[in-house]
Amino acid sequence: MNFDRSSGILLHITSLPGEYGIGDIGPEAYRWVDALVKAGCTYWQLLPLGPTGYGDSPYQCFSAFAGNPYIISPALLEQDGLLGAQVIADHPGFPDNRVDYGRVISWKLEMLDIAYAEFVTSPSLEHKKLLEEFKAQNADWLDNYALFMAIKDTNHAVSWRKWPEALKMRKNDALEEFKSQNATNIQRHVFRQFLFYRQWSQLKKYANDHDIRIIGDLPIFVAEDSADAWANPELFNFDENLDPTVVAGVPPDYYSSTGQLWGNPLYRWDYHRDTGYEWWIKRVKAILNQVDIIRIDHFRGFVDYWEIPAGMPTAEIGKWKPGPGEAFFIALRKALGALPIIAEDLGQLNPQVFVLRDKLGLPGMKILQFAFGNEPKDDFFPHNYPRNCVAYTGTHDNDTALGWYLGASDYQQKNCIKYLAGQEDRISWDMIRGIWSSVASFAISPMQDFLELDNSARMNYPGNPSGNWDWRMDPHAFSEKLIRRVREYNYLYYRLNTAQEEKRKKKERERQDQLAKQEEKA
Repeated sequence: MNFDRSSGILLHITSLPGEYGIGDIGPEAYRWVDALVKAGCTYWQLLPLGPTGYGDSPYQCFSAFAGNPYIISPALLEQDGLLGAQVIADHPGFPDNRVDYGRVISWKLEMLDIAYAEFVTSPSLEHKKLLEEFKAQNADWLDNYALFMAIKDTNHAVSWRKWPEALKMRKNDALEEFKSQNATNIQRHVFRQFLFYRQWSQLKKYANDHDIRIIGDLPIFVAEDSADAWANPELFNFDENLDPTVVAGVPPDYYSSTGQLWGNPLYRWDYHRDTGYEWWIKRVKAILNQVDIIRIDHFRGFVDYWEIPAGMPTAEIGKWKPGPGEAFFIALRKALGALPIIAEDLGQLNPQVFVLRDKLGLPGMKILQFAFGNEPKDDFFPHNYPRNCVAYTGTHDNDTALGWYLGASDYQQKNCIKYLAGQEDRISWDMIRGIWSSVASFAISPMQDFLELDNSARMNYPGNPSGNWDWRMDPHAFSEKLIRRVREYNYLYYRLNTAQEEKRKKKERERQDQLAKQEEKA
């Protein structure tokens, strides 16, 4: 990774404003990139981009490879001639400040079906050619994903474990019969992925052309109800009936007396090792086609992970098992080259996690909110940050900066104000200044903190099964005034995007040369 001092903003794409109920890959995303450029930022950090299911969590997706069809832009579909202007103009009324997932999903899928019908009846030669290329390039995961989703559609969206036995167990005759009877629905899911990747690749190119780099998120585990688990059961600890024998989570700690029972299937790391980590190499390669840098969620799982017997009501009973360790990353590097990875290394960790992180040269994470209840020697205080880290005021799983302060103890509040030489009425910006001024190479804050919002704008409460992931930014929130303020911080703390600055200076020199020539002629 490039270790030049730089900055970025964490804002999931679903939180972008827009008239279609959910942030999408359309015009507002391009305007957001333009705003990041004006602010002198380098990074746009996102949450996972996969197709979400129950609970709308981007960390529990139906595929580790597919994209989320709900963020496909109707406006861009209209530009491509796949939707009529009146069709999208007649959308339901959506709230501006949150995602009403039930309403959005129903309407978005209707729009995508209309677009598919338009494509089938009058496909452009360009779209037809691009679709065939997309199918050929992504067949390794796309075929199984589209089949998985089509079977799910015909089984009232229940988990694949509750499907008819022959389909659950992937009996060849049953699958072939289903394919013949449901070809249209299968191709509809293929088409949605084509649209997602077409739109996303164009947005990513635009961002990169403007020197904005995208940080994506790779959860270490996949969802139990996913095409990955159904199509590749040999990768996981399943029994002969494809039921999990053990599942993922973390043991009891300071934050939870019963631990966290995530329920994700656990990998058969011996199988992955014996196959040269082939599936993982494909997975990392796929996400690197979507983003420029990967934040690996639960990095510690590559050192050791908490194994919970399937069927346990909590995460209290379990044992630590060794992960694949350095050998895993050596295999990735051999196949893919240098790895632009951020290691999520938070929580109560085995010291070997830091040994592996540093041996690989990966930046870890520092959360400023975690500092102020502790002594000055604590690693989360900015004066203790290493250069090779990513400093955050907080993440999607934390309170907003203001929300944290309002709920903090008297000691934490006083410690925070004293340390930052801050004031209560500007605490969000004081905390941003605290990490921007630090030695950390990378400084990133959630957009909610730049907007000085309280916990009503919090993105996720871990452990809450519903009511998360729905915050959206006000259409006028990232104003020119706020952009100038972010840029000023980037300038003051030497975090301006250097590539953008060189381009700006070059344009200014060219402008001055033109003026000089005009004066000579005059």
